[in-house]
Amino acid sequence: MNFKTYRRAGLVGLALAASAGAALAQTAAAPATPPAPVPNKGDVAFMMSSTVLVLLMIIPGLALFYGGLVRSKNMLSVLTQVFAITSIVSLMWVIFGYSLAFTNGGGLNDYVGGFSKAFLKGVDATTTVATFSNGVVIPEYVYIAFQMTFACITPALIVGAFAERMKFSALLLFTVLWVTFIYFPMAHMVWYWGGPDLVGNAAKALAEAPAEGKAAAQAALDAVNADAGMLFKWGALDFAGGTVVHINAGIAGLVGCILLGKRIGYGKELMAPHSLTMTLIGGALLWVGWFGFNAGSNLEANGTAALAMINTFVATAAAAVGWLFIEWAVKGKPSMLGMVSGAVAGLVAVTPAAGFAGPMGCIVLGAISGVVCFVFCSTVKNALGYDDSLDVFGIHCIGGIIGALATGILVNTAMGGAGIPDYTSKPGELAVGAYEFGTAFFAQVKAVLFTLVFSGLGSLILYKIVDIVVGLRVAPDQEREGLDIAEHGERAYHA
Repeated sequence: MNFKTYRRAGLVGLALAASAGAALAQTAAAPATPPAPVPNKGDVAFMMSSTVLVLLMIIPGLALFYGGLVRSKNMLSVLTQVFAITSIVSLMWVIFGYSLAFTNGGGLNDYVGGFSKAFLKGVDATTTVATFSNGVVIPEYVYIAFQMTFACITPALIVGAFAERMKFSALLLFTVLWVTFIYFPMAHMVWYWGGPDLVGNAAKALAEAPAEGKAAAQAALDAVNADAGMLFKWGALDFAGGTVVHINAGIAGLVGCILLGKRIGYGKELMAPHSLTMTLIGGALLWVGWFGFNAGSNLEANGTAALAMINTFVATAAAAVGWLFIEWAVKGKPSMLGMVSGAVAGLVAVTPAAGFAGPMGCIVLGAISGVVCFVFCSTVKNALGYDDSLDVFGIHCIGGIIGALATGILVNTAMGGAGIPDYTSKPGELAVGAYEFGTAFFAQVKAVLFTLVFSGLGSLILYKIVDIVVGLRVAPDQEREGLDIAEHGERAYHA
């Protein structure tokens, strides 16, 4: 602008005002960059509470549940094993486990992540992670802590399969190897993906792209979808850990109890639980903590979290009732241990289905799991003769298989389910995708079979390595004395 044409200050002022107004108008007309999503305090509080509830499941929940089921001379050893696993895996998780599970792994990305976030590099109080809703995030520290509890409980579950006979040193070495080479890759393969916003934004760009740009936009969307774990890309649904936690731990437990062999006196001596009171306390704490496990897996406090919560109620109750009555019919008397075992079987079975199935479907799922797991923990176990001390395989692996397969059926909206998640048909929001039984169910079958083979063979190799390095089993005289004194120099009780 040539200010020489203005001879009075007033005119200059008017010119400056007009110029500023035009600049403001141009700024207003320009498209505004949307602000980055900010965590909702309600979601944050919900996820922090869920994380603490899952920790409650492990210590003291799982520790007391398992501890009450062993003989009194091994009570303290089980408590020590569960507590030690929780502590060690927590440290492994923040050092490298989180990175292996939830980052891009380059050429191995189908199977495992990388080390870009080892030692929590790049993570601070301001970083966030996606949930399952577009534009909704939670603090990354909260997500890390929540997933940490899953990494802790999974190897702790295995303890029950070979309770009362494994060396403490062998257990710790096996745990370090197993979570590194089995759990972290499984978590990546099932749960790692780009998140709803990346998928939604790429789908929106494709929808809005001109004809000449469609190919490039489609390639971009394909790249986003390809940045995920192998089982996720297969379309396998696992809301809270049917494959990652329960089938994974259950088959590893079966392999372990077979390799270690039966306890001295198994089948000849009475090996009754020393405190069913402790078992009930632990089982009840498992049920309470499992609400954090299942509802928290939604990562935000909304209707889907409420669905997971009600399903965790009804499936568990149905499984407890199912086990109660089948045992009553077969053995002539209903037992408290049976009912609690049934409840755990229901919790396991509903885990992969919690946010996908409807409540009525979960009642059926729970009842079936209670009956089938009873059969495996009694008839099948006795027929095959393996000594799975606390029925890790019969409850966690079998219950996890039932739940994983049923998820492929019960997710169908016609069965009362929530439907297949779809982030591309309506870019920017979560929609219900088309359901095809064959596709959905076969994806679950593949996921189950892969988990059984990967964890079963992988665990076998790791057990063999541990046996060579430190030996798996305590000496016979130590086993007879009890692991409390032989391994830890302490007693759980002093009469």
